[in-house]
Amino acid sequence: MPTLLAVDDSPSVRQMIRLAFVGTDFEVIEASDGIEALDKATSNKIDIVVTDLNMPRMSGLSFIRHLRARPSHHGLPIVVVSTESDQTFSKEAKAAGATAWLVKPFAVQQLLEIVHGLVK
Repeated sequence: MPTLLAVDDSPSVRQMIRLAFVGTDFEVIEASDGIEALDKATSNKIDIVVTDLNMPRMSGLSFIRHLRARPSHHGLPIVVVSTESDQTFSKEAKAAGATAWLVKPFAVQQLLEIVHGLVK
């Protein structure tokens, strides 16, 4: 069973992501910021990450950079979901190691399609 790590400081966004995968073959683990996400990503086998950018303690960009610095997570798909729609942010996230970008609010079906396309 593939495992998705949902990282967002908003409990309602994490819940929406978790509910989107009910009935699929994905297990969802949640983290409220980049620090908690790093801990969960290194202590669990994660197959894909869905992360926000703007979070307290450690931003999504910092989290992505820290995760990508670990050889075991080089090929891990990372989907950024953010209210930021400016190309500057998506380019910065891509440079940090993000695989895909989705602007909030997003359609659940769109998230499911992206995740299923990246985890085969």
